[in-house]
Amino acid sequence: MSNRRDFLRAAAMAAGGAAVARSALAAVPEPAASASPKTQPPVAPSGGRPYNPVVTLNGWTLPWRMNDGWKEFHLVAEPVVRELAPGMKARLWGYNGQSPGPTIECVEGDKLRIFVTNRLPEHTSIHWHGVILPNGMDGVSGLTQPAIEPGKTYVYEFTMRRAGTFMYHPHADEMVQMAMGMMGFIVVHPKDRSFMPVDRDFVLLLNNFDIDPGSFTPRVNTMLDFNLFCFNSRVFPGIDPLVVRQGDRVRIRIGNLTMTNHPIHIHGHDFEVTGTDGGWIRPSARWPEVSTDVAVGQMRAIEFVADNPGDWAFHCHKSHHTMNAMGHNVPTMIGVDPKAAIEKITNLIPDYMAMGSTGMAEMGAMEMPLPENTLPMMTGQGPFGSLEMGGMFTVVKVRPDLAAGDYRDPGWYAHPKGSAAYEWTGAPPATTSAAPAKGEAVELRARKPVDHSHH
Repeated sequence: MSNRRDFLRAAAMAAGGAAVARSALAAVPEPAASASPKTQPPVAPSGGRPYNPVVTLNGWTLPWRMNDGWKEFHLVAEPVVRELAPGMKARLWGYNGQSPGPTIECVEGDKLRIFVTNRLPEHTSIHWHGVILPNGMDGVSGLTQPAIEPGKTYVYEFTMRRAGTFMYHPHADEMVQMAMGMMGFIVVHPKDRSFMPVDRDFVLLLNNFDIDPGSFTPRVNTMLDFNLFCFNSRVFPGIDPLVVRQGDRVRIRIGNLTMTNHPIHIHGHDFEVTGTDGGWIRPSARWPEVSTDVAVGQMRAIEFVADNPGDWAFHCHKSHHTMNAMGHNVPTMIGVDPKAAIEKITNLIPDYMAMGSTGMAEMGAMEMPLPENTLPMMTGQGPFGSLEMGGMFTVVKVRPDLAAGDYRDPGWYAHPKGSAAYEWTGAPPATTSAAPAKGEAVELRARKPVDHSHH
């Protein structure tokens, strides 16, 4: 991971009518930006109330300044280029150089002043999802404020009345702007640092895109047939691991701004859901889980003690959501012998490759030509071969020998001798078959349907 100075830079102010003039921004915090897709280390607060900062998976935290008792932030809505994984980039809309935008961190009771500058080709607004605030600061264009026109800067001011995990996103041309990647996280830490403390605190947003193979821009009118399912606008194998120390209490805050629900599952541990975007859940109302469904517009904070060392899969349990460039109209070829047709097809299409007659696992290792800017559907290499994954998949790496605050990738887990599955090389087991069921034959009778037209 790079140092904070590697990704914070002053954004140059564009000239012309579509940009905010320097003189107009004289009293506005200079906007920071990042183009790096790597997870940045947590940023300790430079002033104000202390807190334990979060780690944004494949993202970063927005810097702020104090001004007469107000914490001031500057968000810039603008077109961005985001690397979804090595080999594929997308032309999106986001904030401060990235999609999702940077995480905003503050403390319960803080007074926030957030400047929002619009560098998009159309108007926008920003809604503070789950935050309790004055109506005029809610960010719904046409209802609580005029839309922010291109080149304009608006100011939002409110006090964070409660600790928790919230989100921000546009409430203007919402379908298009969210489909283009405009969203971000807000983490409000409790005043009392002894309230629900954890050792490692991660945040990630679930989002998805429909990007045709060979293209760069999402299809914004797609309702359900998305083909790229992301953690923070990244897909496996481009998603960084969640690195934790054995024995740490770990929190993962998961927000869903996609068009469908996602059952998020962890291997090797069980957890409790300890918070929603409506607030924290008292201990008596929790129960152990290994999967939790995060519905559209919801946030779920899960917590567990990382007491089981290893490399543990962490993913959406909808199998299509752990694949890249997923096509939905591919016929099933299992059990079909393609030999008779291959010769005829290759006469017409010399590069034709038959696949799928024995399943699709071969696609994980197959190196076949792909269109420009397109990822393999099943990919990723692990210590034992192809992982055959994509999309919403990463690894929680639990290690006993990490230092506090060390988030560097430790590499693959070295299994202690005798603790990994192995191939049986002895005599094959005897083949047995189930005995036929005994009993009398059952007589089946069919009854003609009657007229139900009066129902």
